[in-house]
Amino acid sequence: MGIKDVADFLFEGRLLKKIPRSGFQFLGDGKESVAEHCFSTTLIAFVISQLEPDVNAEKLISMCLVHDLAESRVGDLNYVQKMYVTVDENSAISHMTRDLPFGDHLTELIDEFNRNTSKEAQLAHDADQLALILELKNLSDLGKTHADKWLAHVTQRLTTDIGKHLADAILNCEQDSWWLKDYHENWRDDSSLDEM
Repeated sequence: MGIKDVADFLFEGRLLKKIPRSGFQFLGDGKESVAEHCFSTTLIAFVISQLEPDVNAEKLISMCLVHDLAESRVGDLNYVQKMYVTVDENSAISHMTRDLPFGDHLTELIDEFNRNTSKEAQLAHDADQLALILELKNLSDLGKTHADKWLAHVTQRLTTDIGKHLADAILNCEQDSWWLKDYHENWRDDSSLDEM
């Protein structure tokens, strides 16, 4: 085990920036890389960890950061593709982490996420779905009506109270409401809004 193995791992993880999420092909609009999705999921996990103080924040956030790591080797398969293609993500993760000094920790996080039995794993799964809900709501607000059909299905996947509560909040505001919250006609004269 050497630092070169860590560098190799970082290059491999970086590939997630170039791998597109395949579900958007069926939606017909939008696009997102796996890395962009992991960022959104991890940010949501951080927020959840602040709202749910009893959870292990480090575990939850770490789990979300690495939950799709195997896709750097196997790609992102949507549910139609998964009906015909069998992927061995366990082997992909095993091979990816075998030479890392923290490989066992990575494997444990991903295994726990996949088992979905711990509180952190359940919250991580909801964060994963909430990231998609954010994307779909954004598309819906921009007039892409197919996103509304998908939203109905994705929201049904949420299992935790905080996940459902956050989904309701997301669905009941517009994607640009944060930006318009402090807007007023004389914004050019307001030095507090110089950063807008």
